[in-house]
This record gives sequence, C-alpha cells and structure tokens, in this order.
Amino acid sequence: MAESSDQRSYFDLPKETQWAGYVALGFVLFVIWDQWYWWGSRDDYSFGYLVPVFVGYVLFERWPEIYQILLGAPGSEGESEHEKVWVGWRIFWGVLFGAAFFLGLLVFLFGAVLRATQGVQNPASLSIAWGFAWFLLSLVYLINDRRADGAPVRLQRRLRLTALFLFPAFIWLISAPLLNFIERGLSLFLLDKVTAVVFLVFEILGIPIQKEGNVLVLGFLEGGRRNEVMVEDACSGIRSLMACLFAGSFLGAVFMKPVWKKVLLVGLAMLFAFFTNILRSLFLTAWAYRNGADSIAGAVHDITGYAVLGLTCVGLIALLPLINFQYSLDALDEEDASSEATDTS
Repeated sequence: MAESSDQRSYFDLPKETQWAGYVALGFVLFVIWDQWYWWGSRDDYSFGYLVPVFVGYVLFERWPEIYQILLGAPGSEGESEHEKVWVGWRIFWGVLFGAAFFLGLLVFLFGAVLRATQGVQNPASLSIAWGFAWFLLSLVYLINDRRADGAPVRLQRRLRLTALFLFPAFIWLISAPLLNFIERGLSLFLLDKVTAVVFLVFEILGIPIQKEGNVLVLGFLEGGRRNEVMVEDACSGIRSLMACLFAGSFLGAVFMKPVWKKVLLVGLAMLFAFFTNILRSLFLTAWAYRNGADSIAGAVHDITGYAVLGLTCVGLIALLPLINFQYSLDALDEEDASSEATDTS
C-alpha cells in the first residue's frame, strides 16, 4: 500500500537533500545571529524577529509539494519521453546555478569575514544576506537532480522546487538594513514628498501654512512663539515601508500563486505604506495646528505610527480576496457548466 504524502518525514528525502538541509540550516542560524543586532537596536527593523517564524511557516506549508517533487509516487518514472527537454536547457540552468552557487558562497564569506574583523555594519549584513540568498537557491537546484528512488527529477519540476524557496532565500534582504547612503537617499526622497503633500493639502483647504524646507510653519502661539512642525527622518515613512514590504512579501508567498500577483501585492504594500504615512502626517500636522507642535510628541506620535502599520496590514489582507477574485469566477463558470450538463441530461 502506497505511503501517503502526509506520513512522509524529512528523513524520507534523499540523503544528499538531508545533508544540504543541515548545511542550509547552519547558514540560516548565522544570518539570524548577524541580523539579531539590528532587530534589537533599531525600531524600524524590529519586525525581523518574525522573519524566522514566517520562513518556517512558509516551508511547513510547502512541504507537501516538496515531498511530491522529491519523492513522487512509488514506482513512477521520473521523466517520460514526452516530458524530456532539449539538453541545452539543462546545461544552461546547470551553469547558471553553478555560477550562482560559487558567487553566493564568496559574497557570504566576504560578509562573514567583514563581520568578524570589523564588527556589526550594514555592508557585512547585506553581503551575508545576498550571499545566502543565491547560495540557498542554487543549492536547492543543484543537489536535487534525482529523487529518493533514484529516478531523475525533470527540469520543470527542479525549477519549480527552486521557486518554492524564493521567499525563504530573499526575505532576509528586507530584515537587514540598507546601506547608509541608500537609506538616507530614500528617506530624504520620501521626506520631501510627505512634506510637499501635507503643505499642498493645507493650502487647498485654505489653512494658513508656510513651508521652509522640511519645516511647516503653522502660525504663532501665545507669546509670539512660532508654531512649527519639523518633518523629521522618522516621519518619512521608511520604517513603515520596510515593515509593509515584509508583510506584503509574506502574504504574497502564502496566498498568491502566479508571480504577477505576488509582485502586485508587494507593490500595493509599498503604495499603502506611503499613503497611510501621508494620512498620519496630515493628522499630526492638524493636531499640532490645533494644540501646538509639542502636543504631537510622545504617545500621539507613537500611537499613530503603530496605527499606520496596522491599517496597512488590514488593507493588504482585505485585498487578498479581491486580487484572487478570478478564481471565484472560474469556480462559478464550472458550476454553471456542470448545472447545464445536468439539465441537459
């Protein structure tokens, strides 16, 4: 009697795959150790504590398909005649992933040496994350050319297996901080846009306001002191942008099948982060206009920041059935066809 896929364990996989898994786990633990500093020392990367948990969940959810590719049905052939592909494609993908394997390993080792000799720094963490991503993907492809029963795994299924590890491989790039000059440039760009939009909205509403760089002058308080709000780097939205990018990537990996839908959800996550941060900045500016600039410090500032993240995540979750609406239409079409066939009979 055939063994069901849900009864299969990790130790039923090919021995080479098991050892590759142990090696990959060691690399993952090193990445976590390296990035742990950033997760604990910077509030905008505190979501990183969730990354190992979500990676584990994604792999757990995809285990049945991984098993099916690497184990298959007992006695089945790995590749039939009509499934064979031109040998040139095998050579192409083999060379590509072989080069990615050694390049990823070199980049990872460069980051590890930099981390060991120079201490915690952005270039080291990014090198480690980038190197691990390409190392893991190429390892998955190269090591799994045959199933546990010795039958070859056809090219399409090897590529599919590799694609299942895209999220576990590349999500670490989001939980590691950007290079300082990139982060600074992105923050200044967002800061300028946020300030410009807030100024424009207040002008359209006919509320007196002046813009001096990233400072919004809202009038004067008692005693002739200017009531002004400085839109600081923390208000640029880069914190919510990175967190929402992570949330969109995870939701896309779990709930979306076509690649274009995954990309669409990630893009919408970034747009949502920017839009909700604009709403937050408008609210804080209006609050400061009414109660003074000092009133938006502390609890008001922090609560609205967490509200932005929550609102964006809720919006993304609400979009999931809308983006997948086509599946519902297909199901209705099938139901209509089956009902028509029943009526005809």
